[in-house]
Amino acid sequence: MSTETIALGGGCFWCTEAVFKEVRGVLDVESGYSNGQETAPTYEQVCTGRTGSAEVVKLVYDPAQVSTRQILEIFFATHDPTQLNRQGNDVGTQYRSGIYYTTTQQRDVANDLIREAGQDKLYDGSIVTEVLPLAHYFAAEDYHQDFFEKNPTQGYCMAVAAPKVSKFRKTFRDLAKG
Repeated sequence: MSTETIALGGGCFWCTEAVFKEVRGVLDVESGYSNGQETAPTYEQVCTGRTGSAEVVKLVYDPAQVSTRQILEIFFATHDPTQLNRQGNDVGTQYRSGIYYTTTQQRDVANDLIREAGQDKLYDGSIVTEVLPLAHYFAAEDYHQDFFEKNPTQGYCMAVAAPKVSKFRKTFRDLAKG
């Protein structure tokens, strides 16, 4: 089986992780930090906004089961790509919208989707999602991994992550794990 890796920043990684753990063909989801100046930042450092790192999820997926385009369609449907350096009440450069690719094909698919969304005026504002090669990735601390799964009744999970998971299940029923 051939696999691919991509990292996505869609605000708080707890929400993004919760959605992508549900996607058929996604074999591994890991919360982490990427595309900053530090090679091994901590959560506390990232929260200051001084590391330049984004909160991301690194996905390993089987393109025979789920395409890059499908992954990115889920990504755009479950966060607001028009908010610069924020998602809702989460504010800071670490919450920026980003697609961090490992292949030129992933880059091209991302740029095509962004262009199509702009042409079709799918959003009220301009898409601010950055599309860059994955760099300086570092796994987040253990307590961030599988956070929604382990803490479904935590306030943030109930208010922010759960509705995103619900939207995924409703909108992308055919891509949900069985």
